Amino acid sequence: MNTSWEASAPGVLRLPSGRLVRGRGLSRPLPDGPQPAFGIYLLGRDPGPMDWPRRWVRWPDFRLPADREDAADAFRQAWARSAVERVEVACAGGKGRTGTALACLAVLDGVPPGEAVAYVREHYSRHAVETPWQRRFVARYRR
Repeated sequence: MNTSWEASAPGVLRLPSGRLVRGRGLSRPLPDGPQPAFGIYLLGRDPGPMDWPRRWVRWPDFRLPADREDAADAFRQAWARSAVERVEVACAGGKGRTGTALACLAVLDGVPPGEAVAYVREHYSRHAVETPWQRRFVARYRR
């Protein structure tokens, strides 16, 4: 049984190690295909139950995580699980908060913090990481 995403599926980011993580916007319908095995949801309020295990990180739109340690723990959990499971990272639009989190996962995967935003913009969405403070957050993020 395949426990990873299809690399060509919409929103799937291939990290340098080969791990695949899907980013998406919750304001759009769930993509066709397999469901996540685990999800990290970056929203101002709890998204409610899902059909799969999930973790909510309180993160208001266009801002930074309310609890940076909680966010860092969630990123480490998502990165570790992505080695063997379909992990998705999502916010409302799938660009700012999702892109910021994906850039932090790229740092965990070995991309230098100063290059992580460019990596995610090249391989996920050119609109990822929307604000200057989100870019600074990634630049200062450490493994």
